[in-house]
Amino acid sequence: MDDGSPPEEFADVNEAVGAEWEAETTPYERVRRVIEHAYDPISADTVAEEARTAPKTARKHLNALATEGFVETENGDHGGTLYRRSPESLVVEQAAEILERVSTDDLVARIREMRTQLGEFQSEYGVESPEELTVDQTNHALAASESESDDPDPETIREWKTLRRNLAFANAALSIGNAERFVDDDRSPGDDGVPV
Repeated sequence: MDDGSPPEEFADVNEAVGAEWEAETTPYERVRRVIEHAYDPISADTVAEEARTAPKTARKHLNALATEGFVETENGDHGGTLYRRSPESLVVEQAAEILERVSTDDLVARIREMRTQLGEFQSEYGVESPEELTVDQTNHALAASESESDDPDPETIREWKTLRRNLAFANAALSIGNAERFVDDDRSPGDDGVPV
């Protein structure tokens, strides 16, 4: 008779997947994977729990990742150290992904298009940024009745912010691509890669 409960082998799928992840990866890999998605500061104990490792092991790997620049640290409310993904590591990761998918020529063209789009937003709304537009909208709403308001919807502000963020990632990708090209061009046979 079926009582509606899942079959025993599927009773705890999360535990089975977690155990498989633990068996197939090192503690360092799991700590790095957890912190890749930590944009808000979290404790080493939280990382340890999610990474299926001991807090002492998590702290060791988090400190190594902080030394590498992948993680930022800050003091918590009770004096403990909190960890989160560094914005710099995210920018470098995003730039590398862009460089894998887009040629330099296409990237330059896309940057030009995004700059044009940003200019159009600035011209249309008479402000330099989406934050200024938000302030302008708020001031306008306070000074006028709703029936007089012709402010852009929140989607416009999100679109502007996304465009600005994407332009920043594209510019970073182009800069990294150019730097890599110059490093490769400047390297001669037998060069140890150390700048003089």
